Parts: sequence; structure tokens; C-alpha cells
Amino acid sequence: MNSEHEIHVVELRLSYRYVKEHPWVVTAVNGFLSAYFMEQPSFRVQRHFDELESGMHVWLCEVSSMMKMSSLIRRLQADIPPCRYSQTGAELFTRAQYVIDFPEKS
Repeated sequence: MNSEHEIHVVELRLSYRYVKEHPWVVTAVNGFLSAYFMEQPSFRVQRHFDELESGMHVWLCEVSSMMKMSSLIRRLQADIPPCRYSQTGAELFTRAQYVIDFPEKS
């Protein structure tokens, strides 16, 4: 398979405290991701679940290697309350995780 067409699984996560403060955001993210699939067929949500250990909401997403998750998250940020995101797990054998949480206090 050509590397430009490889599919990767990444995690989009909402922190427990962000969801606790804004419970409607889970529904908003579900709707956003559904609409994004209609716009970008190389994107797909495999699964959405609540992670009991951390209290986070997690979406497992299939993305093309050509797709930039930072662009998707910037668009999502326009539809939800102020937040910041961080990326972890970009090593070779781990799945990338994008965690949405409260913005840093100034």
C-alpha cells in the first residue's frame, strides 16, 4: 500500500473535567465527527466509548496519513467552549492521542 494512502487509527479524547463542565460537548463532537465523515470520506469513526479509568470520552478514528488532525481539531474548537488540545503517543508503536481539555490559565 502506498504510504500516502495508509490508514492510521488515532484517539480523540475529551477530559473528564471538560465533559463535567460542558456535558453537551459529547453530543456536539459526535455530530461534528459525523458531518466531517460526509465531507472527508477518508475519515471514519471506528468506535466511541467512555474510558472508566480516566473518565474520558474517547473516539477511535481512522484517518489517512495525508490528513492533519490539527486541522480537524481547530475546526472543532470553533464549535465548542474554549479549550486546548495536546498530542501524545506519536511514537512508532503507539496510537496518537489528541486530548481536549480546559485552556491554560493566563
